Amino acid sequence: MPSKLEGKVAIAPPRPSRTTPVPVSDLATMADAHLTAPDRNHVPVCGATLRAQHVVPGDLFAALPGARAHGADFVDQAIACGAVAVLTDPVGAAKITHDVPVLIHPDPRSVLGALAAKVYGEPSTKVDVWGVTGTSGKTTTTYMVESVLRAAGRTTGLIGTVETRVGDHRLDSAMTTPEAPDLQALLAVMVERGTSDAVMEVSSHALRLGRVDGIGFAVGAFTNLSRDHLDFHPDMEDYFRAKAGLFDGRARTEVVCTDSEWGLRLVRPDTVTVSTTRDANWTATDRRTTATGTQTFIVHGPVPAPFAVELGLPGDFNVANALLAIGCLHAKGVTVDAIRTGLRTVRVPGRMQRVDEGQDFTAVVDYSHKPAAVALALDAVRAKTAGRVITVLGCGGDRDTAKRPLMGAEAARRSDLLVVTDDNPRGEDPGAIREAMLHGALEVPRAQRGDVVEIGDRAAAIRHAVSAARAGDVVVVAGKGHETGQEIAGVVHPFSDVDTLAAAIRETSR
Repeated sequence: MPSKLEGKVAIAPPRPSRTTPVPVSDLATMADAHLTAPDRNHVPVCGATLRAQHVVPGDLFAALPGARAHGADFVDQAIACGAVAVLTDPVGAAKITHDVPVLIHPDPRSVLGALAAKVYGEPSTKVDVWGVTGTSGKTTTTYMVESVLRAAGRTTGLIGTVETRVGDHRLDSAMTTPEAPDLQALLAVMVERGTSDAVMEVSSHALRLGRVDGIGFAVGAFTNLSRDHLDFHPDMEDYFRAKAGLFDGRARTEVVCTDSEWGLRLVRPDTVTVSTTRDANWTATDRRTTATGTQTFIVHGPVPAPFAVELGLPGDFNVANALLAIGCLHAKGVTVDAIRTGLRTVRVPGRMQRVDEGQDFTAVVDYSHKPAAVALALDAVRAKTAGRVITVLGCGGDRDTAKRPLMGAEAARRSDLLVVTDDNPRGEDPGAIREAMLHGALEVPRAQRGDVVEIGDRAAAIRHAVSAARAGDVVVVAGKGHETGQEIAGVVHPFSDVDTLAAAIRETSR
């Protein structure tokens, strides 16, 4: 059965088995917040959350203003579950009738991260946190860094779009970067379980909304910037300023890819730079790609001698991601041997992921869901095939509408056959989304594009692409990558591009 709003329902985050209680008065002083009920200023706080349904006894409940409701509307539920204090703004405080200590702050979200860090024992001082931000490449770079750290014998945690993992224990990811209390609790769990390094994706939403406040990063890294999230940010400059928040001094080491002008703007005297296009601290030469998509290149940097890297992920952009990972790892003393081993063995779900059922053409699933990422992915596969490129692509609903024709155009220019289909329509009319994509695709002059067809049903679109493939071709199913559901009209239906593509290949091969 498909589940209503599956993937949007917040999963209760893990918590450490014990914390040292913090008096509510200490939290009020730390946040410079007005504290009501001063006669109970020594009430101990043992945890924090901003979701009433996740409150456990002893929690500070953060009742934040929201777009549709105010968190103070859920104070009754939070207190019934055991909340002992509330953090809110003046509007929220006026709604609270319970006799509990209330911390009143004009912008409670801006202090929540630091308060949660205090409640959970300042975990980022006990585990090295590696943060990666940028438009594309965050997931891949975090997997690269984590793979190398494991090769170096470190005990790791991973936080990101695909999964959250503590050691080998996997948790589902509800969002790229968890809310501040959940994130601090998760880091505290990692500390409790002996984790030495936590590698995480840091989204622009997380930086703008304070989700990573209260974290001291061992490393902050920047991949690139291209059009995305302009439903949240008013323009690219605002989007960049949010990303730049990771480089405001909260990271002890800053590593930046300078292939773009956006990256160059982040460079300061102590910044470690990497680039595939210009002089930098870390560069690559002699790139070669095998028929299977594995590529090798020589890395040049502040080491005694250049060294060769073998990477099982295709594309120039993955060389850039690897250089970024190398710059981060070397800066923290990881050896070249561990770097080479970790990069050779890294696998990233849903990122240029090969699907092999013994067919005579190449099949790839990729998460590319923005114009620049679609172009890079298709350029990468085009570079290593003499056959045709067949692409299946859709656009998500309730997101930046202006990128839809751009994605259609980028895919049409690079495909011999483009199958426009549905992604996650969410609350929008799927046909209207496809129409916008088709408009962009068909605006490309006929001589500069391949055939374009529209098949709304995503499984049928994948089957059509597979049935059209001949020996030596490449089929790319783009947009959803690692995802295991498709959201249509508020219901998430089980759906995997990897499984559907594999099944279509098997069916066609009979």
